[in-house]
Formats: sequence, structure tokens, C-alpha cells
Amino acid sequence: MNNNLILMADAYKYSHHKLYVPHTQKIYSYLESRGGKFSETTFFGLQYFLKKYLEGEVFTQEKLEEAMPFLENVFGRKDVVSRENFEYIIQEHGGKLPVRIKAIPEGTQVPISNVLMTIENTDPQCFWLTNFLETLLMQIWYPCTVATISHEVRKVVEAYYEKTSSEESKSGIDFVLNDFGFRGVSSVESAGLGGMAHLLNFRGSDNIWGSRYAQTYYHTDEVYGLSIPATEHSVVTLKGEAGELDIFRHILETYPTGTIACVSDSYNIFKACAEYWGRELKEAILNRDGTLVIRPDSGDPTMTLKKVFGILFEQFGFTINEKGYKVLPPQVRVIQGDGVNYDSIVAIYEALTAANIAAENLVFGMGGALLQKLNRDTQKFAFKCSYAEVDGKGVEVKKQPVEMNAKGELHPSFKTSKGGRLKLIWKDGGYQTVKADAFPDFEDQLVIVFENGEILREETFEKIRNRVGKSGVDKSITVD
Repeated sequence: MNNNLILMADAYKYSHHKLYVPHTQKIYSYLESRGGKFSETTFFGLQYFLKKYLEGEVFTQEKLEEAMPFLENVFGRKDVVSRENFEYIIQEHGGKLPVRIKAIPEGTQVPISNVLMTIENTDPQCFWLTNFLETLLMQIWYPCTVATISHEVRKVVEAYYEKTSSEESKSGIDFVLNDFGFRGVSSVESAGLGGMAHLLNFRGSDNIWGSRYAQTYYHTDEVYGLSIPATEHSVVTLKGEAGELDIFRHILETYPTGTIACVSDSYNIFKACAEYWGRELKEAILNRDGTLVIRPDSGDPTMTLKKVFGILFEQFGFTINEKGYKVLPPQVRVIQGDGVNYDSIVAIYEALTAANIAAENLVFGMGGALLQKLNRDTQKFAFKCSYAEVDGKGVEVKKQPVEMNAKGELHPSFKTSKGGRLKLIWKDGGYQTVKADAFPDFEDQLVIVFENGEILREETFEKIRNRVGKSGVDKSITVD
């Protein structure tokens, strides 16, 4: 059953071929981010799903014979799943999907409540197929949401670098947020998709599967996710608390050049910074041709970092950059990898800025909050039918629920969907979703990427990264 698209739908969808009104000929649906934590969504990941699951001959007689007994057991009856529908596509279309998909180019940031993608059947006999594919295509919410979170963090980083850090340090922004999420995700596929989405914005990553996915599905030979030698607690604690200094010395001797990170909270992070790194090993650190990155890994991130930096400034000294903020010697930096999420990054930067500490002293590792602590409602993704054709006549389709709040009051729901065929235009300096026949002088920004089993538009990872681009300082982020 591996990669059998006939089995990749929610069970109830197999009954819809009968439940749509008689003489239905077309179902046209769209994808949007209806709201959520961020005001814009980065669209990314569709090419992966097209190449992995939808391209070419995806329905075969062999796969149908494999699927039918299983599906009949799911329903306990034989009058739900239509063998004939799948056989029609196998025989008439060579097993290729008779659908057309249009989408905004990947890497584009689109304000919420706008259409991102549309799909419709191209054969009237296959009206049921459009929303049958929703189950799989809706999973694009995941790489879109990871790309969005990563991009929003990048905006914050750039804003605080602009306020507190030297111009030359900005070349290191690509490595400020590092993907630590491989171990915390639900699957290897999640690691690949999420890791790849993060690499649109940053290049620091311990999640090598993100780079592998970029190579496999987005036409690149480059390894985008880069990392450094680094310890974990199993390395640092092998000689117990009494041997921690010896371990630290061994680490410096093992990698006498280049950047290396060492977790330093196994027993007492403040003692490690003041006595071991800041006194016993100080000269060795300052004489290295490279940078030691000290990692706290417990405690309140903001309070811990303020104390750690206070100790390090006292032990190693500091300079004042052209923005007027303290900077450690280049041989010493800090990475925070515990308790890191979008909100804590903002809080940490606010606290460091108030303490006159430059952002360039610190990098982050982000795991669960980057790749796992999110869901479809983080950006409120929805996939809805907005247009149909029945007996040759077009029908505008939409839902307009009335909701009851906790006080028993009725009000229109945010789940109200769009109606009609749609297009996304660029007008008055921004994206707007309009009816397909509106504003004829404005070009639809959605382009056909897939039709009748063939991918019509493929892009390289580098091109999509360039589209995401260096966002520039986000003026909506206030840095006091």
C-alpha cells in the first residue's frame, strides 16, 4: 500500500461520487490561509507533493486491486467505493489525474484570507476527483506554516540586528536560527518537509533531511543546511562533575580551529562560564583560530542569558560596536537552544537590547516550536469548493455559517468561504482575491503548475529562496 494514491483520502470521501447531486460535472476548489498567528503566509511545498504523489501514472489496475478489498473492509459493504471511477481514469487517461492546479509561485508571501491554490477536474466524468485529492493536498499547510514561522523569525532577527549590531555582522544572519527539530517531529517526511521549508530563510541546520529533500524535489545539488561540530550532554558528562573541566579542555584540543559549540549547563552553567571557560581556558579560547559557542540548555532563557552574558563580558571583556552595544570577542559566542520559539526570541532580544547587548552575540537553535509545535490552525488553512457545474450550468458555491459564542450570541463565522471561480491579483501594492472575471486588466498571479498528470512548472530551490528573499527590516516590528 506504499504510495497508493487510491488509498490516500479520508474514508468519507469515497462516498461523495454518489452524494454530489446528479449530473454534477465540475468541482472547483481553492486553498487559503484564513487567519492565524501571522498576517502573511509563505506558500511552499506544492512541488514536493506533485512530484512525490501526483505526477504521471498514479492510478493503476494493480493498485486498484490492492485497494478495493481493503476499502470494502473499511465500510463493511460494497456499494460505497466505485471501482468504475478509478478504472475510467486508468483506461481513459492512462492512470494520470485529469485535474488542473493553479498556484501562486512558491516562496511568495501572501496576506491571509487570499487564495493560494485552485484545483478543478478537466474531465466532467471525474468531478469527484477534485475534493478526493483534498486530503493529500491539504498537507501543504505544514511546509507553508514552517516556512512562515521561519520567515517571521528572520524578520525579527533582521530588525534587532539593524538596531543593535554592526553592519559586518549581518553576514551571519543566515545562521542565527538553526533547525534542531529532526528528533522532535512525527516522521522522517516531516523532518524533510519542515527542514526544507526552514532553509528558505536560514542556512543553519542539524536536520540534514531538509537539504536532502531540497536536492530531490527542487533541482539543486547544493547542500543548503550547514552545521558545526557540537557536543551533547552524553559527551560532556562522561567524567562527572569533577571532570567537566577536563572534558571542556579536550573539546578545545580536539577542534583547535573553526567554530565549535559546547553545552555547558550539565552541572552549573554560571560556574562553567566564570571558572572554566572564563578563567581556566580563557587563554586557549582567545588564542584559537575560531569561535567557541557556549550553550546554556536549562532555566528561564531570558534570565539565564542575561547572567551568562554578564559573566562572559566580565571574564572576556567586550567592545562597543558602532550602534553603541556590547559585543564579545569574536572567539566567544552563545547559542540558546532551550525554550526557543517565536515569542521567546522576541522577549530575549528585548531583554538583551535593554541591557545594551548586541544581537550579534547570540544565535538560536529551535526544534519542536519550529517543526512540530504547530498545526493546520496556526495559519488556519482551509480547502473549500467555490464553484461547480451541474447539467452544464455554473453554480457559485460557498458556506456562510452562523456561530454562537460563549455568551450565547450569534454572529457570522470566520469560516465563511469564498464563492465562484477566483483569481489572485496584485493591485494597489498588495495581493487581492477577486472573481475570475473581475478586473480583466489585472493578470492572475496564480499560474498553472499541474494539468492532466503533468507538472507544467518546476522551480529550483535557489529560485524559491531568492523569491522569499532577504525581507529587509520589517517596519511593523517595534524595537525600543
